[in-house]
Amino acid sequence: MESGLKLLARGVGETLLRRKLVLATAESCTGGWVAQVITAVPGSSQWFDRGFVTYSNAAKREMLGVRSETLERFGAVSEEVAREMAEGALDRSHAQITLAISGIAGPGGGTEQKPVGTVCFAWAAAGRLVTAHTAHYIGDRTAVRWQAATQALQGVLDLLERPN
Repeated sequence: MESGLKLLARGVGETLLRRKLVLATAESCTGGWVAQVITAVPGSSQWFDRGFVTYSNAAKREMLGVRSETLERFGAVSEEVAREMAEGALDRSHAQITLAISGIAGPGGGTEQKPVGTVCFAWAAAGRLVTAHTAHYIGDRTAVRWQAATQALQGVLDLLERPN
């Protein structure tokens, strides 16, 4: 499971390095898993600035500047909050690319509208519109988090492949 993530992280790093770009992460349900996978890649300090682990709503507000109104209106697991997390990471780091993840990994916490396995992502790049996506994963807590980490890193590659 983890070896695929490491290969993906290495690919993200090679692409960022080639383009002379730096990445920062803003994670909630993955608890820093993406940052851990990235920092397991030798030389990642050349293309990774920092990771924000903002598990609570207070942390999202304080560390990333997510607005209370956004959290109240849409909930922590929403594309709107993920977008603000990605923008906040961009504003509060030396990175030009950021990714954000907020979701419900389970086993509890889900609702009919947002069942366990719901994960919202956002990717931001300096000078570009923020993109967001919601996915629904199946599996236990570890499986949901692994799938989310994979999607987050793949999203960075997808962003870098799109023309400005």
